Amino acid sequence: MTSEYSLAGRVVSRETWDRLKALEGLLRKWTKAINLVSPGTLDTIWTRHFADSAQIFDMAPDRARSWADLGSGGGFPGLVVAILAKDESPGLSVTLVESDQRKAAFLMTAARTLDLRVTVIADRIESVAPLGAKVLSARALAPLDVLLGYAERHLNRAGVAIFPKGATVDDELAHALEHWRFSYQKEPSRTDAAGVVLIIGGITRV
Repeated sequence: MTSEYSLAGRVVSRETWDRLKALEGLLRKWTKAINLVSPGTLDTIWTRHFADSAQIFDMAPDRARSWADLGSGGGFPGLVVAILAKDESPGLSVTLVESDQRKAAFLMTAARTLDLRVTVIADRIESVAPLGAKVLSARALAPLDVLLGYAERHLNRAGVAIFPKGATVDDELAHALEHWRFSYQKEPSRTDAAGVVLIIGGITRV
């Protein structure tokens, strides 16, 4: 029987736990050379980065088969999504878009080392051909108004975008609604008392 482990209260398998531990090791090693995550967050990596990314995975539709993570950086949420999907949603393919060549090299190395179903695109989001993803994510990348432009390009018409946001979310929503029409759910963040996660669909320009 597969042993179970807890990621900030979320149950994961032993295999998933081991991959997360391996990812932690890779992050600590690579962050010495390139700025994958703020050094001050390394001691809270399991809550600030891993659990925060896991909640995004949990909010996605169960039957999604394609996921695009924009501005993946150190792999959040994209690599964590792919690690969780390895056991829990093996049909899901994950595409990571990262224009910084060194960060993209890290993502490729991590995906290969952890044996993940991941494609890394080392290019600017605006230059990548439309991905048609069923789920699209971006974490700490840009204001909502800008993210919706990315989503319009790369999201399947029937797909959803999932964006974690902080205390300024209402201001970002008000500004975005001046230029876009969309439906949204606002879910409380499990890892940030002042944060929310937006689940967005039906994106069209005004």
